[in-house]
Amino acid sequence: MITLNDIKDAKKRLENTISKTPLMKAPILSKEKNAEIFLKEDNLQITGSFKLRGAFNKVAMLDDTKRKAGVVAASAGNHAQGLAFAAQYFGCIATIFMPEATPLTKVTGVRSYGANVILTGENFDEAYASAIKFAKENNKEFVHPFADDEVIAGQGTIALEVLDSISDIEHLIVPIGGGGLISGISIAAKTINPNIKITGVVASGARGMKESFEARMPIDSSSVRTIADGIAVRDVTPKLLDIILEYVDEVVEVSDNETANAILFLLEKHKLMVEGAGAVGVAAIMHDKVDIENKKVCAIVSGGNIDVTMLSLIIEKGLIKSHRKMNLIVTLMDKPGALMKLTEIFTSCAANIVQIDFDRNSLKLEFGEAHVTIALETKGEEHQELIRENLKQQGFRFKQI
Repeated sequence: MITLNDIKDAKKRLENTISKTPLMKAPILSKEKNAEIFLKEDNLQITGSFKLRGAFNKVAMLDDTKRKAGVVAASAGNHAQGLAFAAQYFGCIATIFMPEATPLTKVTGVRSYGANVILTGENFDEAYASAIKFAKENNKEFVHPFADDEVIAGQGTIALEVLDSISDIEHLIVPIGGGGLISGISIAAKTINPNIKITGVVASGARGMKESFEARMPIDSSSVRTIADGIAVRDVTPKLLDIILEYVDEVVEVSDNETANAILFLLEKHKLMVEGAGAVGVAAIMHDKVDIENKKVCAIVSGGNIDVTMLSLIIEKGLIKSHRKMNLIVTLMDKPGALMKLTEIFTSCAANIVQIDFDRNSLKLEFGEAHVTIALETKGEEHQELIRENLKQQGFRFKQI
């Protein structure tokens, strides 16, 4: 059983190596929700995630023989980088098994810390099976990403840092995937102050731990699908569920749209680059999944290793939802000057064209007509309404997409 002393010992091991990440107040969110809200920014950790804490503590506690033999893990991202960093620090060889579809940026990130990367399998479970087999056959230490006492103790050091800075914190909001992070945090926090409320947050596309918490027994998901890939865990570990049932007060869920809103909010308002798994706590606050009014609250922002393609998609959708971008399909006569007349309307409305496509071959068009698909930068809902009114007054047929 993991104790507060185990977590305090882990903190000492980590002190001179990893970053003590910022604990910053979120003034905009605090004002909106009538609460004192803080963000524990572990997305600014050396490897971009809290996972370094557990991996480093685990390798630090191995004896020389096991370190010399090397360590093995299966991971598609943050745990891999954390273990690779720790192995490099202690001078041992890390072998990381990753699914074949892992983005190149994550593969190169792991290799940059000197680890050997083996791409195998179509998904994490296949990579995991290969890693277990390799570790046994080669007498190497397998480091589990969350179901490991030393790893859990390392993750729990986040709670100690929060309580060292704000001793009277009343509510901690923590992402849940496999459950290692919330297990470590809740053991530390509840042992120090049993009155602290602990809320876990799962993605709606990976609800296994929430369903298990409510049923008080392990219920594995048949499949998982979420933009919060760091908490997209299919199977529930009974040992971690037992800890969560003992120490965690509630588990809530957020949708991918809610998570995307939080990612965009943190990027725009707090200048923080946060991945999906790291943003779910803030998403729960933004979308009123937790009761925090007049409370002193801390959301754990657990990681910032977001895929650039995913980030650009979130930004694009966010601009459209906030009426800062407008996509139109306009039908006009296919004759000289027709396009110029259309663009003059946008000029008069001070709307900037960022993309345009002209199509005269669509089967949906009558002869002599053309479609113009156009993307505009706009300044809010009223500005978009002005553009629509001007198009109607000039007799253009259009559809907003």
